[in-house]
Amino acid sequence: MNFQAKDTSIEQLKADCLVVAASEGDQQNAAFTSVDKLLKGQLSELIRAGDIKTGLGATTLLPGLALGSVKRLLVVGLGKTSPLSRDQFQKVARNIAGKLYSKSIKTAAIALDTIAVKGADDSWQASQVAREITLSSYQYDTTKSEKRKPVALKAVNYVVADKKLLAAAKKGLSHGAAVGEGMNLTRELGNLPGNYCTPAYLASQARSLARNQPKLSVKILKEKEMRELGMGSLLSVAAGSDQEAHLIVMEYKGAAKTVKPHALVGKGITFDSGGISLKPGLGMDEMKFDMCGAASVFGAMKTLLTLAPAINVVAVVAAAENMPNGKATKPGDVITSMSGKTIEVLNTDAEGRLILCDALTYVERFKPQSIIDIATLTGACIVALGKHMSGLYSNDDAMAGELAQLSQAVCDKAWHMPMGDEYQKQLDSNFADIANIGGPHGGSITAACFLSRFTEGFTWAHLDIAGVAWHSGNLKGATGRPVPLLVEYMLSKVGKK
Repeated sequence: MNFQAKDTSIEQLKADCLVVAASEGDQQNAAFTSVDKLLKGQLSELIRAGDIKTGLGATTLLPGLALGSVKRLLVVGLGKTSPLSRDQFQKVARNIAGKLYSKSIKTAAIALDTIAVKGADDSWQASQVAREITLSSYQYDTTKSEKRKPVALKAVNYVVADKKLLAAAKKGLSHGAAVGEGMNLTRELGNLPGNYCTPAYLASQARSLARNQPKLSVKILKEKEMRELGMGSLLSVAAGSDQEAHLIVMEYKGAAKTVKPHALVGKGITFDSGGISLKPGLGMDEMKFDMCGAASVFGAMKTLLTLAPAINVVAVVAAAENMPNGKATKPGDVITSMSGKTIEVLNTDAEGRLILCDALTYVERFKPQSIIDIATLTGACIVALGKHMSGLYSNDDAMAGELAQLSQAVCDKAWHMPMGDEYQKQLDSNFADIANIGGPHGGSITAACFLSRFTEGFTWAHLDIAGVAWHSGNLKGATGRPVPLLVEYMLSKVGKK
């Protein structure tokens, strides 16, 4: 997709479709007023007649209203609220994108920059438009015999009212498109079935990502190397599968070698049967999405490669398949993690924390400034927060507060959850240093408490994305979250030591 910022007047625009926005009531933004004036008040008349809907996000395509070189006019509603919230503007941008792709529109001009959004600037608005249009371009057809036709939309001009705003708009468009592309990679990896997206496949994707990218290096550890490092916890999960586990290490080097990196650690269970603690059959197909934490790390790294910020980032993906066979770990088994801590496995379906704890121990060798692990970790998080917000846990309140604030800014919301010492007692074991589950109460919290045992001495946060990583039902598919939040956090660290 070709995104450009333009300060061209409405009369000089050339596009298959021009997008303007209309509020409920008489007070309209500058772009709408300009177009309405050129059309001698036709838009206002259509609103009064009810032929143009102005409710928030409503879209009305007017193919019959020619405007110079513009063939169609798309009016999107803003509702009554002014200024809009960020979530409301995102809805507007998403609905515009959906409408543009539903028709054979090759070029579009979008004039929304004069719309007020609370706490946001022109760069942010342009970013959201580019992100939503890029996301809407994604079509999954990898495992279908008939491929979908390429989308018609090829170029988008983001129209600004003042030439002074061009630089901010261009920056926003580049940022939004890069985030959207990263999210689409995350969606593609998540949507692939487990017989395609294996641990070895994820390793190959890391190598592909690094091809012709001098700032990105990749190292792949297989089971032999992991065994030598003492990663008994991670290997215990892979023991029941014919697919070999892989530890994928990607290093993005955008700053000086002396600058310590920030770390991302992703859960990459490419299929989760539950192991010996077998899951119910209904809905088990969705356990191909259990690697969406890893997929979001890939998406974030892709975006960073595009934006090229001056920062160092190390990404570690623990990739394995959780299956039941004669060699599989059994409930009651005791395993030894890379840290030396022993773990009593009370439930083999609580496997994500078992691969993450060794990955967290491994990433310590890079002496990171901060660590974020991302995992579709617990159904308990969905019970607590539903499908709207990620669960956010941290051993550092400042980091948690920063992540929570950034999540609101990029409309990729996370909620700071408790993780007090009183929950740690639920992980006590009579036969090992720690048990891998803490009972039926506070399951998402005790899972975070488990991981915290392997991050002592580091600034660490955990994102439980079980509720937000994919949609079920007719909309079944990966969402691409929390790539926007991960990218925003990394960009916020540029220039800081």
